[in-house]
Amino acid sequence: MKTEGRRQQFERKAGNLGRIHPTEISLFEVLTMAVEALWSNRLRTSLTMLGVIIGIASVIMVTSVGQGVQKATEQQIQALGTNVMLVLAGAARYGGISQGAGSAGTLTWEDAQAIAKQVPAATGVTAYLQRSGQVVYGDRNVSTFILGVDLSYPDVKEIHPQEGQFFTQDDLDKAEPVVVLGSKVRNDLFPSGQPAVGSTVRVQSGRYTVIGVMESKGSVGGQDQDDRVYIPLTNMSRRIVGNNAINGTAINGLWLKAKDQIDLEAAQFQVTNLLRIRHNIYPPEPDDFRISNQIDIINAFSSVVGLFTVLIGAIAGISLIVGGIGIANIMLVSVVERTREIGIRKAVGATNRAILSQFLAEAVLVSLAGGALGIIIGISLTFAISNVFKFPFVLSVWSAVAGLVLAITVGLIAGVIPARNAARLDPIAALRSD
Repeated sequence: MKTEGRRQQFERKAGNLGRIHPTEISLFEVLTMAVEALWSNRLRTSLTMLGVIIGIASVIMVTSVGQGVQKATEQQIQALGTNVMLVLAGAARYGGISQGAGSAGTLTWEDAQAIAKQVPAATGVTAYLQRSGQVVYGDRNVSTFILGVDLSYPDVKEIHPQEGQFFTQDDLDKAEPVVVLGSKVRNDLFPSGQPAVGSTVRVQSGRYTVIGVMESKGSVGGQDQDDRVYIPLTNMSRRIVGNNAINGTAINGLWLKAKDQIDLEAAQFQVTNLLRIRHNIYPPEPDDFRISNQIDIINAFSSVVGLFTVLIGAIAGISLIVGGIGIANIMLVSVVERTREIGIRKAVGATNRAILSQFLAEAVLVSLAGGALGIIIGISLTFAISNVFKFPFVLSVWSAVAGLVLAITVGLIAGVIPARNAARLDPIAALRSD
């Protein structure tokens, strides 16, 4: 009974549509018929759209999240200055295992001072020694990074005390036991707004007087710039590290600041030549130091993120292909189920073109609706993820437009064969089908 009622409904609908003369069928009427056909099978239509929705949403989410993470990282690096360059000492090897750049005593404070005097492209140079260690105040103990630096550090790295002051030339000359805390270390050691400046803390095994607290800089490349303390380079070398260089005070590296990004290339060339001369390195001997700048870091990171985004986007695009196959399958099934309806329409005057237009319209509408929902879902998920993980919300407009165009294309391609099969049905054979 249910099948007979559906058949009568199809015959009545087809009869109404067939009375429209083929030349009088407008685009609006074709779309109306397509919407009615899709609405009468809502569950099947929804499942057909699912593949397109997932594909479009995935493409938008992956590209937008990738661009957001890239922008956040670029902002963090740029906050530290895009006109700075890092020169690291060579890598020490123990038992054939490299200990990483900066671990060998191939750079000295005297090298940094020579660069500051003899490299015209440099507007500032600061040397540093770095070790991990314990800082203790009362019953509170934190593990952090201890940086021994000189007086140029705040200007070169563009970070200054927000409380108290940085150490002076006299502190550096006398290797005074004074310390400037990073903001995170201050908060860990002195909670509830307790004053830090003037207090005495223990750095490793020595007692140091807190003379300042640095402004907050946040995290860059997985390293928290606020989770560190600063002491005079001379104090660090003598009391914590020990002077292990033959020709001066060993350092892990130095930061060089140029006037702008354009001068970095010249600075890199000049520093390389000067250090090779000072270290008696001649071709074809390799450098015993390594140079990198913030621009290189940004470009390398952007390249990696870009390749990763393209790769994941391509994988997500496979969902669109699967969705297109699903649309084609459902439309083929629909042609079989609606054979009698097609036969009635053709018997009362509907042309092959009219039949072809309706089935193509149905396929495109399914893809278009799925694409629109996918865009909405993709943007919503990207917005939620950016809020949770605290990076800028970047809407990839090109991926949304490309996804929508691709969805329409998928619908057209997936609907061609079913629509052609429907248009080629013999009306007599179609009317005889059950």
